[in-house]
Amino acid sequence: MTKLDQLAAMSTVVADTGDIDAIAQLKPVDATTNPSLLLKAAGLERFAEDVSALKGSQNAADEFAVRVGSQIVQLVPGVISTEVDARLSFDTDQTIAKAESLIDQYAKVGIDSSRVLIKIASTWEGIRAAAELEKRGIHCNLTLLFGFEQARACADAGVFLISPFVGRITDWYKANTDISIDSPEQDPGVQSVRRIYTHYKTHGYETVVMGASFRNTGQIEALAGCDRLTIAPDLLNELGQSDGELPRALVSPSEREAAPDAIAEAEFRFEHNESAMASEKLADGIRRFVVDQRKLEDALA
Repeated sequence: MTKLDQLAAMSTVVADTGDIDAIAQLKPVDATTNPSLLLKAAGLERFAEDVSALKGSQNAADEFAVRVGSQIVQLVPGVISTEVDARLSFDTDQTIAKAESLIDQYAKVGIDSSRVLIKIASTWEGIRAAAELEKRGIHCNLTLLFGFEQARACADAGVFLISPFVGRITDWYKANTDISIDSPEQDPGVQSVRRIYTHYKTHGYETVVMGASFRNTGQIEALAGCDRLTIAPDLLNELGQSDGELPRALVSPSEREAAPDAIAEAEFRFEHNESAMASEKLADGIRRFVVDQRKLEDALA
């Protein structure tokens, strides 16, 4: 068995791409997109007719996201994650409205809400929106998650899934500290997901942990056994061409403990501010998604 085969036996493998051909070839269980991936998809010949048909539409970016997601969901047995406009990251009510609009658009093309996860940035306001959406039967994927306080708040809110960003955490530490990483176990991105996974399983939270934003296969292998892992096609291909044993790295603790008190807003904001890495990477991630959202809108204008 290849390492990808072994990984798939331990964790649900998710394709982090909007490339239909790659998804058809790699056959992941789920798939996920974001504004950056949709911008790349808009330049593909496969979606040329969709781009042309949507030119000038007032809601073209959302419609394009749904068109891409609708094609992807035909190729996977699980779900497609579609992201809310990052410019709404600090507006709870507008995030809820946008999420419901995306679900409605999927319904119009015959895709049930059970096949869709709404991606929302892990701001306090985004987490509050996700808590309300979960109550309404709309499952959410909380993205741009870098700090433990974000993971705590997501678990308290009962969100369906979180996407801690392994590679971007590592990038920050490499750029801003003198850290030396000689093995995946020393990687701060890997350590972050392991801490979250252990916390969730120890306290019985049902929120799914999906490691994301990987820079190399070593990071992925160090998280084998995580609930889900969303992986770019080049790394999926690398794992699919690798032989050798892949041991399980994450195991749910056998002993459970009572869940701690829910994190309050003031504590969340203070702890988030205390982490230069988490606060800087969340802000940077939102800005980058906004840039690509605007480029996508310009391409469809």
